[in-house]
Amino acid sequence: MTGASEASDDTPAGLSASERIRYRLVSAGCRHHANDNIAAFVREGELDEVQAEVAAKLQDVLRSLVIDTDSDHNTQETAKRVAKMFVREVFRGRYVEAPAVTEFPNVARLNELMIVGPITVRSACSHHLCPIMGRVWIGLLPNEHSNLIGLSKYARLCDWIMSRPQIQEEAVTMLANELQERVQPDGLAIVMEADHFCMHWRGVKDSESMMTNSVMRGAFLKDPNLRREFLSLLSKK
Repeated sequence: MTGASEASDDTPAGLSASERIRYRLVSAGCRHHANDNIAAFVREGELDEVQAEVAAKLQDVLRSLVIDTDSDHNTQETAKRVAKMFVREVFRGRYVEAPAVTEFPNVARLNELMIVGPITVRSACSHHLCPIMGRVWIGLLPNEHSNLIGLSKYARLCDWIMSRPQIQEEAVTMLANELQERVQPDGLAIVMEADHFCMHWRGVKDSESMMTNSVMRGAFLKDPNLRREFLSLLSKK
């Protein structure tokens, strides 16, 4: 992604905050799908403006749903609450930079299998904006040149990636890319198991189905014994 210093600042006057951000993205030729991080193109104070825009448009949605928010005390502030939830909470991973993660050199030259998890994750399906609730396990096979990161930082990176509208398959791949770049291990494995509320809440309303998918890279892809060890340890957690 284009860095903040490269993002265009020559935005035309008179545009709303969302239009200004979109203008910079388009000018830079930068993709801005639902699960992309666009923090480099957001200027100070613009998220407040975006949140206000979203609230105004959600108020129109409620009106189109024939909900009388003037007399219904339960929905008078709903548009504002939902806008804040989208921008500051459940889709926050789109609008903020990656969390600061301290990396340590592998002084002890650790080269044994490491497993982190289960990490509870929350996301949203980009098809219906319904919740995705699940768990992630991360397996690492470091080498002497790997950068090690603290245990809590895995959870922070997971939250940053997952706090966007997306599909589970792409979310796991994005997390794998982020960890591969930061840690540079010989092997990386990620398994995610999640409930999709677009299945529970609508459509077939299946309350039992879960989705599990994985990404295997490096040694985990090449060595079936290592892969079996990782998966067998997961089954005991």
